[in-house]
Amino acid sequence: MLVLAAVGALLTGCASMPDGGEVSSVDSSQHADADSQVRVYGVPPRKGEQPAELVKGFLEATTSDDPDYATARMYLTKAARRQWKPAASTTILTEMPKVRQERSGDRESGLLISLTGKQLARVDGKHAYKPDERPFQTGIHLAQEDGEWRIDSPPSGLVLGVADFQRIYRSVNKFYFAQLGAGGDGQGRDVLVADPVYLRKRIDPVTSTVNALLDGPTSWLDPAVGTAFPPHTRLKDNRLSLDDSNTLKVRLDFGGHRAGQEQCLRMAAQLLYTAQESARVTSVTLQDGGGEELCHLDRDGAKYYAPERIAGRPDRVYFIDGRHRLVSLADGEEEPRRVPGPFGTDGAAPLRSVAVDRAERRAAGVSVNGQTLHVTELTAGATPGEARLTVHGGAKAGLSQPSWDGMGDLWVADQDPEHPRLLRLPDGTGAPQEVALPSLDGGRITGVRIAADGVRIALLINKGDRTALWLGRVDRRTSTSGEVRISVADLRPVAPRLVDVDGVSWAGGSRLLVAGSEQGGLPQLQFLETDGSASNSSAVPGITGVGGVAAPDTTGKAQALLAERDGALVRLLPDTNWKPVPGEGTAPVYPG
Repeated sequence: MLVLAAVGALLTGCASMPDGGEVSSVDSSQHADADSQVRVYGVPPRKGEQPAELVKGFLEATTSDDPDYATARMYLTKAARRQWKPAASTTILTEMPKVRQERSGDRESGLLISLTGKQLARVDGKHAYKPDERPFQTGIHLAQEDGEWRIDSPPSGLVLGVADFQRIYRSVNKFYFAQLGAGGDGQGRDVLVADPVYLRKRIDPVTSTVNALLDGPTSWLDPAVGTAFPPHTRLKDNRLSLDDSNTLKVRLDFGGHRAGQEQCLRMAAQLLYTAQESARVTSVTLQDGGGEELCHLDRDGAKYYAPERIAGRPDRVYFIDGRHRLVSLADGEEEPRRVPGPFGTDGAAPLRSVAVDRAERRAAGVSVNGQTLHVTELTAGATPGEARLTVHGGAKAGLSQPSWDGMGDLWVADQDPEHPRLLRLPDGTGAPQEVALPSLDGGRITGVRIAADGVRIALLINKGDRTALWLGRVDRRTSTSGEVRISVADLRPVAPRLVDVDGVSWAGGSRLLVAGSEQGGLPQLQFLETDGSASNSSAVPGITGVGGVAAPDTTGKAQALLAERDGALVRLLPDTNWKPVPGEGTAPVYPG
């Protein structure tokens, strides 16, 4: 059982407070997270509590807002209290687990209680979320201590129902620097990559977020990113807070290391963008352990490191019209217009799909038959030039829609069922390089969406009658000869509950817009985090039967979404409903 308590601002404006009545215990699932000032507290075990009820009370106590799980530890033996590590992992079930006593016990042997349920996902010790649907079963052993039943073998970490998990935890992005190999100097050197994790909502959010940043990247992302913080850097203070000007002052213990000014500013950039996930931070001041200022970085100075620097801030969306020409449309316009150059107004190169680079100066187009790739300037009088890539195959083969990263490299898939390949064209015009892939087990890549940072890639992989969405990490290794070898590693499912995915678009640092269908359903749109969890973003207004999708790869600026539907396009402008785009249209994309 849990007790709800209201504090602070929740009482403001109340005409009166009741002075009678009982304090009521409630089940945690009954509590709606309507106000951040509401706190949920566990109830200690009662004298003489029976084993099954004791376990249920323990599980309820783990869902409280107690920072150190002090109440939950009351259900454990003295030895178990010292050994139990609730932060080791979190297992997320469809609902609170069923509790059943497996066998009767006595004071000497104790007894065993089983927990069963349906598992949805797990969060590991580094706070990383991973979908993992399977039956769940574990055992809890109880023993007698001081005449009372207590748990002497608690489950590893926490076991929560999904409703409690969503109430207790929030998704935040930590930020690390992309490791782009020997060719990643210059523009790509200071690219920040979002690393989503789940942290408790109400337990000192700023401090917990900064501590998570100092703990380093999640295991999946770690091989492709780095941090400016020296090894073993830790906070000097137990609690962080913002001053009256919303400056975050952070005293750090560098463990004997020293940091120069450039490194300090890079650390401050990581801190500012990470802390902004939990509070409105205007600037960051880094101090050494003695309180001496090392560097200061405000929002204007941090723009150099902003993810949007390479992602771009597009004002227009692009697509192919009914005559296979490239057209564009801004949010304030009703009619699309053809872009200048051979893909648009000149009409020299009819297209099946297209990608516009993030500077909106060049476009890569796949021919109508899917066999050739051309790259051209988006200016009048430009020519498509020679094909940068030519492939062969039937109607279901050919090249996928291409995609540009933020460093100006172009990515595309050859959908040949006999020899599927992922290819990268350096600077968009260099010789195509095959990117090493894990085994696709008979599948082929039908969709490619590279992140602006160049270290994460969303792939649609078709196998049989199903197309699934996977996220891969782009690893770069430099050989002794100085050659950068690129591979995609650790493919992981992003939307395992969707039996078929028709389209995907990056929609921010760690967010994707996905068009897909569950078993027996029609394709619908939804936002998903790159770790496979549901996005914190507002839901997409209902629409079915959609295919290709386009979302701006930015945060903080509301822009239109586009979706392909029966050879035409529909558009969702901010604060409106879906409306048709005049004329025919396919293959919608924002720059990228």
